[in-house]
Amino acid sequence: MTSIKTLLSTAILSAGLLCTNSAMALQGSSLELAIEGEHRSAKNKARDQYRHPKETLEFFGFKPNMTVVEITPGGGWYTEILAPALKADGKLYGATYPDTGEDNYYSKSRKRLNKMLASKEIYSKVELTDFTPRVKSELAPAGSADIVLTFRNLHNWGADGVAQVFKDAHRALKKGGVLGVVEHRMPASFDFEANKRSGYVPQAMVIKAAEAAGFTFEASSEINANAKDTAKHPKGVWTLPPGLALKDKDKAKYLAIGESDRMTLKFVK
Repeated sequence: MTSIKTLLSTAILSAGLLCTNSAMALQGSSLELAIEGEHRSAKNKARDQYRHPKETLEFFGFKPNMTVVEITPGGGWYTEILAPALKADGKLYGATYPDTGEDNYYSKSRKRLNKMLASKEIYSKVELTDFTPRVKSELAPAGSADIVLTFRNLHNWGADGVAQVFKDAHRALKKGGVLGVVEHRMPASFDFEANKRSGYVPQAMVIKAAEAAGFTFEASSEINANAKDTAKHPKGVWTLPPGLALKDKDKAKYLAIGESDRMTLKFVK
């Protein structure tokens, strides 16, 4: 006969598993609901096939109760996903260019992001911090972040800028925290100096810079790879969608290639 003690143990174990499964379902649904949400435009959702937000964030270990930093959110493509996914139990910092009051790209970028964040209640908990390329910046309070993310930014900052950003990210992260990098990938056979204005960056160079900042390279993923992209284009990476720098010239050709081949790298503090 089954003892009362055994029955109680089985009941407690079942309840524990039920709670764990419920938590996992909730975790999955918060990200999926954010990706599928009506607040995202059809234009942005159409890029999911190239940017793979769910798979990318899961690769970096994203959970909805984390503190996450997104460096230079730009137009807010990923902010549209991160903000609602983190709103209930997590925290999102957007580390972006300060508004200096000048009529330049940096101030305009901050103004556009402020306007976006003010447009919907789901963005109400996002906190912006000041980030300046090649200058020491506090992306978030030291040791507070679980993940620091940068999407397609490194080519804008140069070697010195990347080195400083990675130091800033290391300082912002908790021990065991993750630096997640997605960037246009330059083929290993290319000469970087001859192609450094193409928008593509060598993967080995990124790994070396992150390790120099104190990170351990944990893993890479081909989630955002595109074998059709040769990285040889008249206007560099901007020739491809979504930029389509040549406009209607050879448009069908570049749409058929799709967005750039991208490295997806995970580093740990």
